[in-house]
Amino acid sequence: MYKNRFSRPQRLALAIAILSLVAALAQQGILQAAQQDDAARSTQEKEAKQEGQKPGSTRKLPLPATPGEAPVRLDTDLVTLTVTVTDPYNRLVTGLDRQHFQVYEDKVKQSIEFFNDDDVPVSMGIVFDVSGSMKGKLERARDSLKAFIQTSHQDDDFFLVGFNQRASLISEFSDGETLENKLTLVDPKGQTALYDASYLGIEKVKQGRHSKRSLLLISDGQDNSSRYTYGELRKLLKEAGVQIYCIGIVEMGGASGGTLDMQGQAILEEIAQVTGGKAFFPRSAAELEDATTRIALELRHQYSIGYTPTNVKRDGEWHKIKIQVKPPRGLPPLRVQHKEGYYAVDKK
Repeated sequence: MYKNRFSRPQRLALAIAILSLVAALAQQGILQAAQQDDAARSTQEKEAKQEGQKPGSTRKLPLPATPGEAPVRLDTDLVTLTVTVTDPYNRLVTGLDRQHFQVYEDKVKQSIEFFNDDDVPVSMGIVFDVSGSMKGKLERARDSLKAFIQTSHQDDDFFLVGFNQRASLISEFSDGETLENKLTLVDPKGQTALYDASYLGIEKVKQGRHSKRSLLLISDGQDNSSRYTYGELRKLLKEAGVQIYCIGIVEMGGASGGTLDMQGQAILEEIAQVTGGKAFFPRSAAELEDATTRIALELRHQYSIGYTPTNVKRDGEWHKIKIQVKPPRGLPPLRVQHKEGYYAVDKK
């Protein structure tokens, strides 16, 4: 039989000593852990203080934007184009897909990254000639604008710039009914500052709440009172990327219809062409209403195309754009209408 070498008092003393040693070791481990935790917390507080965060607070991750909240604006080189397609009879062509379009910049084919053909609302500016040369034409122009507004998208918003020798904002962005009421207040008189009014309209439409923006310019094309030159206006047209439709108001009546100053007509045509819009020169009241209705329909049946240029240099140079359409089988050759190009400027 095994005989214990220690007496009972000795065994008790040994057990107490072992327990004391274990307790001491455990306490030392806890203390070291606490010291490490304190050191880590101190480091976090220093980092938080450097980042402007209160010591002891919890770092919150950024939440995704909720509907109605402004999204983060990204610095992007995406070039967006508003494109109208018509057939040989000038009828609007809808229902085309991405693969039917080819985009070229400076004769180099680009890859289409964005494509949309939805009927989206427009922020629309009406630039309206109320100079003395519009006497006898203003009432017909008002009536045609009513037809335009009634044909437009229900969520479109409009502002009104009136001009004679000075251009002024008659109505801020509002609905169509408000704009119609404002039109009844204008009275034709004075000279014509067409270029100044166009300049004001372009700057104002940039404030529109819709990403799609356009101007409708109604005038006889004359200018005899602007501070801006046509060269300055043309440069702005090419920089702004705002699509402009023009209606040249002529003297109506008579067997041969009306006439419009050739220089005025050429200016309106160039304004429309540079920006990807279109110019109309109606010869009767019926043609005038048809023109405004056509513009409203055209704005609702366009394609939006976006691409990132292969040439990423923001050199401030003019880059020419050309779009070709390959019509589906059975369709005739189609005509494409879009802005001529853009300046590659640094957006910062």
